[in-house]
Amino acid sequence: MKTLVIDAPGKFSYGEKMKPTPKDGEVLLRVKRLGFCGTDLSTFRGANPLVTYPRIPGHEIAAVIEAVTPGVPAELKVGREVTVMPYTACGKCTSCQAGRVNACRNNQTLGVQQEGAFTDYIVVPWQKVVTAKLGLRELALIEPLAVGFHAVARGRVTKADTVLVFGCGMIGLGAIAAAGLHRGANVIAVDIEDGKLALAKKAGASHVINSKTEVLAERVQALTNGNGPQVAIEAVGTPATFQAAVELVCFAGRVVYIGYAKAPVSYETKFFVLKELDILGSRNSLTEDFKAVIAMLEGGRYPVAETVTKTVPFTEAGTALAAWSASPGEITKIHVEVG
Repeated sequence: MKTLVIDAPGKFSYGEKMKPTPKDGEVLLRVKRLGFCGTDLSTFRGANPLVTYPRIPGHEIAAVIEAVTPGVPAELKVGREVTVMPYTACGKCTSCQAGRVNACRNNQTLGVQQEGAFTDYIVVPWQKVVTAKLGLRELALIEPLAVGFHAVARGRVTKADTVLVFGCGMIGLGAIAAAGLHRGANVIAVDIEDGKLALAKKAGASHVINSKTEVLAERVQALTNGNGPQVAIEAVGTPATFQAAVELVCFAGRVVYIGYAKAPVSYETKFFVLKELDILGSRNSLTEDFKAVIAMLEGGRYPVAETVTKTVPFTEAGTALAAWSASPGEITKIHVEVG
């Protein structure tokens, strides 16, 4: 069966591998549609510290159940369209013991620490298979949106909050939708691309700021009566946005980091103490985040068509990834049709 492989930073190839055989308790999935993640982009650029090469990418999955084995629940029937939770959990580390399996110390995410789904068939434990009354396009959006939903849950966002979200890529849009559409908060979205900001408004942002053409601090102060937002969520991964989250959030506010800063970050640490901030990391997502995203998508409350910027066949997947790396522009999500 065919595969897409990131061989080394900036290099990709197509290959072949054997079709996997599921064991008891596992499900054989025929991959139908995949989304390229920002993680895949970082891997292609050589900026992902968690990956080794060569690597088959892919963990934003829409698939059809091809075969089941003994021990798989009856509702997981052959022919059913599904998605996958692409993370693992050891069950023994401190994160797992605390119920935060998304942050498992020994996590092996598909396409990152282990081979991903850019191929015809994959085998997964039945517990990782997620069903929903959605089409393939929506199914492949659940995982990236859930990452943003998890960040909002970490920030304990309520409808009384103003939430500042840095970055209107896929993960940032998930945070915007979770805070605005799902929890009813007042959301301020920040980006440097007007097209992405327009999409952010459809995804639940009440206000948008182009930080390339506007003075960010002044606009945030004006929109929050001089107080700053109760929650700042960073979904970009630059030193400047890491710093701005701490500087702009209100006193007694919460800062949630999703992105990895690509360079060391220098802080005015006095803000940590003077504001008595809660500074939180957010990694991957949990089952409840998937469920919340599914409910939103099944209710038709998210702009799916506008989010999927480009759809290409498998034979053009590598070229599309390379083009995205060279010029990310206003691309939000590239989907690849596999089967």
